[in-house]
Amino acid sequence: MLVAAGLWAATAGFPILNSKRSVLMKRILVCVLAAMAALGSAAAETVTKEAEGSSPRPASPEEREKASATTNRLTLDSLVAQALRENPEFQFYQAELTAAKAGRKSARLWANPTLSGGVGQKNSQEVSSGLSAEGVAWSVSLMQPFEWPGRIGLRKAIANRDVELAELGLERFGLALGSRVRVLGYTLFAAQQRAAAAREVAERFKALREVLVGREAAGIAPLLETRVIEATELTMQRKASEAELASQSALLELNQLRGVAPGAGLVVVEPGFTFGASGSNEVLLAQARTNNFELRARAAELAQQGFRLALAKNERYPAISVGPSYSEENALERDRVITLGVSFPLPLWDRNTANIEAAAARRMQAEASLFVTQREVERKVLEAAATYESKVREMGKWRGDAVEHFREAAELADRHYRLGAVPVSTYVELQKQYLEAMEGLLDTKKEALEAAARLELLTGLKPALVSSTTAREER
Repeated sequence: MLVAAGLWAATAGFPILNSKRSVLMKRILVCVLAAMAALGSAAAETVTKEAEGSSPRPASPEEREKASATTNRLTLDSLVAQALRENPEFQFYQAELTAAKAGRKSARLWANPTLSGGVGQKNSQEVSSGLSAEGVAWSVSLMQPFEWPGRIGLRKAIANRDVELAELGLERFGLALGSRVRVLGYTLFAAQQRAAAAREVAERFKALREVLVGREAAGIAPLLETRVIEATELTMQRKASEAELASQSALLELNQLRGVAPGAGLVVVEPGFTFGASGSNEVLLAQARTNNFELRARAAELAQQGFRLALAKNERYPAISVGPSYSEENALERDRVITLGVSFPLPLWDRNTANIEAAAARRMQAEASLFVTQREVERKVLEAAATYESKVREMGKWRGDAVEHFREAAELADRHYRLGAVPVSTYVELQKQYLEAMEGLLDTKKEALEAAARLELLTGLKPALVSSTTAREER
């Protein structure tokens, strides 16, 4: 109405529009504009009501689960960082290190002094005069033990080896945890890929079976082809179930290592890897002898047993206690005595021979353990290096789009079999080879990753042999 009134006022100033004929036209124009304004207002109210009525509805459990899985899309590096930050077992090794440091503090402390005293009654009588008297007698002494020279230093050395062993344990656990999480993350991704491919092939066989069953078999050959399709479908369904179980197992262990709920969903972003050169066997063995956690721990234990043997020999000599004493007696006269006392046990019967023999035997055990561990580590290093080089060499022969290439071939065989251009044997074989090729590619990469993780743990290689990226970055 406001628009119409404005137009009426605007036309009032023009003589042409003030004629009788134009008055009718103006009235018609005003009515049309009023109708358009009313329709526009009604449309605006309708849009507002529709907008108010289209408020978001609560999400269903399936939608929430899908959204949660989408949210929990993590890379391998993110998984490793989360495990190193949230894993509850870290507290055990940190507490072990704290306890070892506390033991080192107590090892350098002197023994506490001993305060002793006594009180009693004294009856005194003079022989010449026959006088007698009674009174109180008391004494007090303070004795400070002093260890034989070198004993506290040996205890400190033993405690330092305990700290070193605890630090090695914590460092080794961190490296092993990161390697295990990286392998499990890729195992989860590979199992999910394998399950998806098996389901894809199984659905393809199912759709084809339904088409063949709907047709009337014209002879024995079509019937046998249908049975081949049905049997292969069952096999593919079993492969999909096995892959899903492997995926669930890897997810449960991965969630345990990450310190989250066992049923938490997770989707691993498709990883890409860059596999570096491992180097010669001589270099790897030299690095293992220097950096291997097991060898370093055994060497620390051997040194510690040597200090224990020296401590056992040192303990043949007793600790000496020195300190003042004061006594007072009150009877006929008051007597006061101040003395400086020295005490130590006489090593007549126990010369600590048994402890010395036991310490010497444990030192021999530590030497044998170090030798055996060194040989075992060398064997494991050579095995891991051979496996890693073999898998990397095998992966070097692959095409970059090998999986996609086999998938396209399987889809092509499916289309042409429906057209009758491909026999059933070729069709079934292509579907199987597609799955087997994918499994081979995924398993080979996983085995190379595991071999690299073992080699890094055995030799302490830095930087790491395998650097992970996303598949997009790799392409």
